[in-house]
Amino acid sequence: MTTYLLAGGGTAGHVNPLLAVADKLTQRDPDATVLVLGTAEGLEARLVPARGYELLTIAKLPFPRRPNAAALKFPARLREAVDATVAIIESRGVDVVIGFGGYAAAPAYLAARRAKKPLVVHEANARAGIANKLGSWITQFVGVAFHSSRIRNATFVGMPLRSEIEHLNRHEARQQGLVEFGLDPAKPVLLVTGGSTGARSINRTINDAVPTLLGAGWQVLHIAGERSEVTDPNLPGYVLLKYCDRMDLAIAVAELAVSRAGSATVSEFTAIGIPAVYIPYPVGNGEQRFNAKDVVDAGGALLVTDAEFTPQWVSSTLVPLLVDRALIAEMAARAASVGVLDGADRFADLVARAHEANPTKIETDD
Repeated sequence: MTTYLLAGGGTAGHVNPLLAVADKLTQRDPDATVLVLGTAEGLEARLVPARGYELLTIAKLPFPRRPNAAALKFPARLREAVDATVAIIESRGVDVVIGFGGYAAAPAYLAARRAKKPLVVHEANARAGIANKLGSWITQFVGVAFHSSRIRNATFVGMPLRSEIEHLNRHEARQQGLVEFGLDPAKPVLLVTGGSTGARSINRTINDAVPTLLGAGWQVLHIAGERSEVTDPNLPGYVLLKYCDRMDLAIAVAELAVSRAGSATVSEFTAIGIPAVYIPYPVGNGEQRFNAKDVVDAGGALLVTDAEFTPQWVSSTLVPLLVDRALIAEMAARAASVGVLDGADRFADLVARAHEANPTKIETDD
């Protein structure tokens, strides 16, 4: 019986692929034990136990980005976290450590090295985070979600997707989605989403441009986010939701999407073959722009900056695209050409190869 320790969390971008891989590993081997290492503050604290996996927590340990008191305490706190993780590996008989980035990842990577256990890393973003960069120097088994990812020892596997996306029957789900959202089956649907908390600039532009979009003969399914302050103009063909717990149905009804370029969003859209207009989140290290690079280069999506995405841009660029249905169909095929539905299986195969390799051999040389 194999025992896996999956480390990561903090945000949905780390937790969702972790859970997809956990499910795949237990599907392949029902006798396997899956343990999850995270923090008490991250999203994993709620989602991991809800999925039925045991969550083991260590202290939240952000990498210091400036010289201050926290930076001075960091080495000692890191040693404590690594010691605690080594104790878990040894007491629970862990065979393989698998990391997805996030606060718990770096201690897990260093603990795997010290305990001489196979380590496998998954990097969900095209621009790797600090923890996974560290992991890539400890193991040769690094799976990436995007071909354009620049991280040491990268093997392209795609994104481990949620089961409802991996196994989506788009024809059946579309019929269900049209009923669920009250949409007209005779008109194409533009899906607009900025993520669970919404995107103020996207919401504002779409809200202002609704009459123009409807005038192009399309419907708009607008998932504005739980914190949004968008008002519903109550126009036929415009459906406004604060939150959507059936994103599989929303994706199934969409013929084009307008969205941020989070790694999970880009991966799910390309896996299903949804062309998109991506507006990368303008704050941070710019990883969202890189997440969209593969599909944009393939001709399956457009990229526009947050500042440029205005009602004028909608009129000058988006509306002409909406009326060119042949171009949208071509973009859909091009988006699907870079999409991966079996990312969880591909990554599980990488895990199996790491497990079969000599667990005491730590690859550190170029």
